[in-house]
Amino acid sequence: MKVKLKHILLVAFVCICLTTSGQQVAVKSNVLYDALLNVNVGAEFGLAPRWTLDVSGDLNMWTLSHERRWKHWLLQPEARYWFCDRFSGHFLGFHAHGGQYNVGGLKNGLSFLGSDFSGLSETRYQGWFVGAGVAYGYTWILGRHWNFELEIGVGYAYTRYDRFRCAGCGKRIETDRPHHYVGPTKAAVNLVYVF
Repeated sequence: MKVKLKHILLVAFVCICLTTSGQQVAVKSNVLYDALLNVNVGAEFGLAPRWTLDVSGDLNMWTLSHERRWKHWLLQPEARYWFCDRFSGHFLGFHAHGGQYNVGGLKNGLSFLGSDFSGLSETRYQGWFVGAGVAYGYTWILGRHWNFELEIGVGYAYTRYDRFRCAGCGKRIETDRPHHYVGPTKAAVNLVYVF
């Protein structure tokens, strides 16, 4: 009997401690990433009247075809400062990011701020990355529980990768190469549900 009472008291204590009130917690999905077939989810927690912690994750496990591959996972925590009330209006974000990727066979001719993405056309890159950045965003209140959010961020990422001759083959042509990237690190069009 004592064991059952202890469990009931523990569950009651946890429920009381984890109770959320208005504008304390939000869950979100980045519809921009959804359009690119990236499974993603985010959660945002109120820390202080003008501060929140946003944690988002992204996963793509698709092999598009034998010649095209786009697989990755990404975790991106972000501290946000809201200029007025949290979950509403303008905010600045300070984010970190990290993950792994396996990308190749994507036809393009892009070269941006010292990063040549045209190499993805004929070869495959597999590696990991870490970095940080700063972002600006704005959130519109749509209703009692629904918000719409836009955010753009820039920053730095350090990556190490192996390069392969083609998207589908295993012929490695470079090993453990470093690269420093500076540029856009976050783009979000979020649909947000606030508890």
